[in-house]
Amino acid sequence: MMNNINIGMLAHVDAGKTTLSESLLYVSGSIRQLGRVDHGNAFLDYDAQEKDRGITIYAKQAIFDWKDTRITLLDTPGHVDFSAEMERVLQVLDYAVVIINALDGIQSHTETIWKLLQHYHVPALVFVNKMDVSHTERTQIMEDLKRHLDEHCVDVTLQDEACQEQLAMCSDELLESYMETGGITDEQLADAVAQRTIFPCCFGSALKMEGIQEFLDMLNSCTKAPAYPEAFGARIFKISRDENGNRLTHMKITGGSLKVKTKLAEDEKVDQIRLYSGTRYQLCEEACSGCVCAVKGLTDFHAGDGLGFERSRQEVQLTSFMNYRVQLPTGCDPFVMLKQLRQLAEEDPQLHVSYDTHLKELHVRLMGDIQTEVLKHTIQERYHTAVDFDEGSVVYKETILNTVEGIGHYEPLRHYAEVHLLLEPLPRGSGLLFESDCKDEVLDRHWQRLILSHLQETEHVGVLSGSPITDMKITLLCGRAHQKHTEGGDFRQATYRALRHGLRSAESILLEPYYEFTLRIPPSCVSRAVFDIERFHGTFTLQEDSGEMSVISGSAPVRKLQSYPQEVYAYTKGKGRLFCTLKGYEACADEEDVLKEVAYDCDADMDHPCGSIFCSHGAGYYVPWNEVKQHMHMQSDWGRMQLKRESYQSYTAKPVDEKELEEIFIRTYGPIKRRPPQKTKPASNIIDLEKQNICYQPLPECLLVDGYNVIHDWEELKAMAKEHLDAARHRLIDIMCSYQGYRGCELILVFDAYKVKAGIGSSHKEGTIHVVYTKQAQTADMYIEQATHQLASEFRVTVATSDGMEQLIASGQGASRMSSRQLYAEVLRMKNTSVKEFERKQLRGGAEPLKKLREYRIEDADEEMKS
Repeated sequence: MMNNINIGMLAHVDAGKTTLSESLLYVSGSIRQLGRVDHGNAFLDYDAQEKDRGITIYAKQAIFDWKDTRITLLDTPGHVDFSAEMERVLQVLDYAVVIINALDGIQSHTETIWKLLQHYHVPALVFVNKMDVSHTERTQIMEDLKRHLDEHCVDVTLQDEACQEQLAMCSDELLESYMETGGITDEQLADAVAQRTIFPCCFGSALKMEGIQEFLDMLNSCTKAPAYPEAFGARIFKISRDENGNRLTHMKITGGSLKVKTKLAEDEKVDQIRLYSGTRYQLCEEACSGCVCAVKGLTDFHAGDGLGFERSRQEVQLTSFMNYRVQLPTGCDPFVMLKQLRQLAEEDPQLHVSYDTHLKELHVRLMGDIQTEVLKHTIQERYHTAVDFDEGSVVYKETILNTVEGIGHYEPLRHYAEVHLLLEPLPRGSGLLFESDCKDEVLDRHWQRLILSHLQETEHVGVLSGSPITDMKITLLCGRAHQKHTEGGDFRQATYRALRHGLRSAESILLEPYYEFTLRIPPSCVSRAVFDIERFHGTFTLQEDSGEMSVISGSAPVRKLQSYPQEVYAYTKGKGRLFCTLKGYEACADEEDVLKEVAYDCDADMDHPCGSIFCSHGAGYYVPWNEVKQHMHMQSDWGRMQLKRESYQSYTAKPVDEKELEEIFIRTYGPIKRRPPQKTKPASNIIDLEKQNICYQPLPECLLVDGYNVIHDWEELKAMAKEHLDAARHRLIDIMCSYQGYRGCELILVFDAYKVKAGIGSSHKEGTIHVVYTKQAQTADMYIEQATHQLASEFRVTVATSDGMEQLIASGQGASRMSSRQLYAEVLRMKNTSVKEFERKQLRGGAEPLKKLREYRIEDADEEMKS
């Protein structure tokens, strides 16, 4: 039976990773012609940009056989800018091959890769490349591997007694076997490698085809196929498009099998299963466990998603840390470009495409200049649009320092949801963890799953700068639903408000990305470099001289080191080099200055409210975050424990005699001098507002109209909407324009567009009124609630709708309310008034015009409205 394994090729840039992949395919007989990266004919670097730049940008797949092992090889990018693409591949690997350049040694990015392999528990093998041009001895390289990577790195190609002894020292089981039998079998070695007890090493030259066969033999003897469950499961690691624009979902089958025409979700069916090897692929009817394949026909799944029993979503550790503003050419529609960028974001989730509705700007997140240039070229090639980017700014993040409870309540009329969350800080780099500690008898399990999905469905922002939150554990403590009035959207509101309440209650800090750097400079420049690093709020260590150069390693903020390579080149006269790799997020060095520059006000952020909505006497009202605990309806177990702990710490003050206090005051400050009593002012001195002739001007009027609620309440518009909704909408706009002319107020007509995918909302003036279409996930009542709150200080606001919840929200914000039928009667009354006014004016002009006017009755006006 053939052994099937998936291996990934990992290395820092220019280590020879793609060249090694080419050699493995050639020696195994999978390809007949040996290509080269510098010649632009490598089998796996077939993209035009990869050929031009000589680097791997996208992960590729190839399949080959060696002896009794079928190997699926996944070639990954080595450049730091494309680390997220590399990390997504780690989620589906059985083994990883780490390539070391013998000339450069172990780089900082190599150590980052090694830490990721440890995080994902992927067994690793090491191939030391370019031994044909290196002057470093094997023994010295092995010492570096043991010191920087793992002490259990062993050169298994020696096949001598010393090698057996090194293998035996890696674990007690291997030592016992070695003492009993005098050797270690290939099966024992494969088990130890799979458990990450041993990391086999091999030396050679991929370009000169040296050591390739030995390395293939090592793959065959030191690996084994993992055991898979019978239940179906799959892990998606990549989204791409073929030459015809078809969307391909790349996945590894982690259990059971997947057949063509299988329905994975509603409207999600497998049309094709492709097994790729370079640009070629073959179709198969069924993909078995362990198979890495590309599936055609799926549209709603994304990289990191799991299928079957792999339900949990996996996020990458290396995320984009630079935010860039997209500069569009003249005449380019930003909404069209937004849709196109979101299509690219399916292939690279780290782009984080967003549209700033206030500044009317498109933003993307990237990891460096090379990725920026690649994205520009991709947009030009695929969408024929020449875009540009600004200089970019770092992406900050926020976390908390103490454990707090967040409470969210959403209770307008006929709606109810309450959520209690526990927010706990985690170590740096932990990301966000979500779990439930709520009992089923307190809150039904399906509501708990809904709350957890709401926590994971979007990127939540903090309260210091509006930056994404990270490094915390969010636990559902308890919640409450109403048997009749609770809907799914209620728990979304309550969950978001509970999280914001917890962040507002906690002690938050700002985080920024840090680089790990290695600086090679002449000894005469060391003092200048040390001064700069301290100026950048960095930390460093001065290592031993490497030849004629001094080496300084350490870490510093990304925003400080962005332009520093040019400075190094200048003050070292071209001799110095700075190597940087992303370390992660740490506390911001000058948080106060950064927050002052950002100037974010969390209490004024209407899209992310910190308070809750409660209901009293049939009317909803808003409660600020610091008063929510006084209004909440239930207490969590954690909250009760906190109250109990506080009661232990509290004490009753001993009553103090007033006479004793007065004596203490006299001894400290001298005798008390009391002021003589003041005479009461006569009533004539009291200001009479009426005599001052102060005139208070009433505020102007503003009418907010829920468009679709009115359409479905007025019979004539309702009948029109059944045949053509757009016609009913335009008819209502015409009627409201006329009505605004009669009444002379500001009129805002709001239409729901929250079900429109990728909708960003719009607002324009049509005639004399404002017509608003809400954005995705924003209903008309949400918009009207925000607008009422914002306009209350400048206008006398009236909300026209028959939705009871909207009316209560409007009342809670201090606005007047009007039903759709009242608005209809008001429109007819205004029309009747205008006709009578016209009759009165026409009496002065003769009887003939009046006769014609009387033929036009109100009933005719009604019929005209209906038509």
